[in-house]
Amino acid sequence: MNDIRRSILWVVFGFSMVLIWDKWQIHNGQKPTFFPAPAAVTAPAPVAAQPGGVDSSVPPASNAATPAGTTTEAPTGATAPATAAALVNVTTDVFKLSFNTEGGSLIGAQLLLHASGQLGTDPIQLLTQTPEHTYIAQTGLIGGNFPNHKTPMTRVPGPTALAEGQNELQIRFESAEVGGVKLVKTYTLQRGSYVIGVRHEVVNAGAAPVSPQLYVQLVRDGKLTTNETPFYSTFTGPAVFTNEQKFQKVDFADIADNKADFVKSTSDGYVAMVQHYFTSAWLLADGTARENFARQVDNNLYAVGSITTLPAVAPGQRQSVESRLFVGPQQETVLETVAPGLELVKDYGWLTILAKPLYWLLEKIHGFVGNWGWAIVLLVVLLKAAFYWLNASAYRSMAKMKAINPRIMEMRERLKGNPQLMQQEMMKMYREEKVNPLGGCFPILIQIPVFIALYWVLLSSVEMRNAPWIGWITDLSTPDPWYILPLVMTVTTVIQTALNPLPPDPLQAKLMWMMPLMFSVMFFFFPAGLVLYWITNNLLTIAQQAYINNKMGVPLKITNPFELFKK
Repeated sequence: MNDIRRSILWVVFGFSMVLIWDKWQIHNGQKPTFFPAPAAVTAPAPVAAQPGGVDSSVPPASNAATPAGTTTEAPTGATAPATAAALVNVTTDVFKLSFNTEGGSLIGAQLLLHASGQLGTDPIQLLTQTPEHTYIAQTGLIGGNFPNHKTPMTRVPGPTALAEGQNELQIRFESAEVGGVKLVKTYTLQRGSYVIGVRHEVVNAGAAPVSPQLYVQLVRDGKLTTNETPFYSTFTGPAVFTNEQKFQKVDFADIADNKADFVKSTSDGYVAMVQHYFTSAWLLADGTARENFARQVDNNLYAVGSITTLPAVAPGQRQSVESRLFVGPQQETVLETVAPGLELVKDYGWLTILAKPLYWLLEKIHGFVGNWGWAIVLLVVLLKAAFYWLNASAYRSMAKMKAINPRIMEMRERLKGNPQLMQQEMMKMYREEKVNPLGGCFPILIQIPVFIALYWVLLSSVEMRNAPWIGWITDLSTPDPWYILPLVMTVTTVIQTALNPLPPDPLQAKLMWMMPLMFSVMFFFFPAGLVLYWITNNLLTIAQQAYINNKMGVPLKITNPFELFKK
């Protein structure tokens, strides 16, 4: 009876893990892995209503056509949008940007220091506007018939490339008068910086005072990045940070269902659009009162942004608002210097408190060895050393269990007709041998959060992109092209399982062998850096466990799984 109960519990446990994994996939924006949901009905584009207390006339973010005119060449890797506006291509040492004279919007951003794939491929195109993918930054005025991101603007003549020895480049756009108001946008680019200064000047050329509102927004479709797999994914979508509620992720699905929950009214923080390794964020000056919003503006287009009210501008006067736009990699040490809390776009979830110190230590080790692969190996070695005595306690308990396992198996066979007596004799044997069946579990459970946190550090760190280790491993952020590391991972998992004592129940013993093998299959799709981390951990675990078994006189006997399944 007890065996049946345990078997049922194992089945329930396995099924629960399947359900949890499926829900985790959905939480990260992926399609369900095991239980596909019916296709969602696309909601019609909503009216451009804004949060309470804010003017509701924000024009919907769009790449719709404008009146006829001249179109210049499209940015590299993108197709020119079907508009009459001209594109202005600007180059610095880290950017190749494309501005649209329709609204002076930023509709293209190539990160010149980050390849789109393997080293040697074209730079990654983060912001873009093509028929296949939309991801752009827009600004404008509301509160009346004022210039917005659909208003044609004129670029003030000037250089469009950061010259050698030059540290700053400005790109300036001016609109015609709309409702007696002219909007001037000035983008300031700094050498070596992913932060773009954006100054909005509102010029009142009319005869009456005006009090417009300035909006800044990021518009993106709901497509996931191409490096997602059925086995792991990171968050893609809008995010809002405030000192009140800290980092708040906003799912595309929640926006579509009008269920998005985040701080609307604030005077600090930022709004961002997040994806794996890269992000963009609008940052208004702290102390600037604003209303944050997130909305669906088209069938598959979403906007996140902020609206701030400008002081009244008298006739013939002008009012300016300074803001910053970050477009770049999620390099934690850089993000920390840009704005408080911006490093949180590199999302470690609930394990942030553990992950941030691990990243700090990993970066320090890399500064010493100069190779991210060896930095991963050394970090795991340090962690295993820190937990050595805790692991030793677990492995000693496992060794005792393995030593008495033949006696338990013999007793189970002898008393299989009397389950109650079998349990009594088993507990008696545990007491006499001073063995705790759960003694090997608790020390390992304590360490699990640390190693999961390290997992997320390696998965989220842009430093792993295009980072070589040795030989054929030229990019730690992509799977091993020859599958050598996953095969080594599988072998080490099998050896580690063989060193552990088998549960007395045959069904549990079979599950104990099947689950690690199924788990190993996922590593064929994992980035090489993650697989390297698990291999190092497995090898150190095997070495310590074998050492303790030998020290306690337990023979190093490898269990044959084929015999187990044959029975």
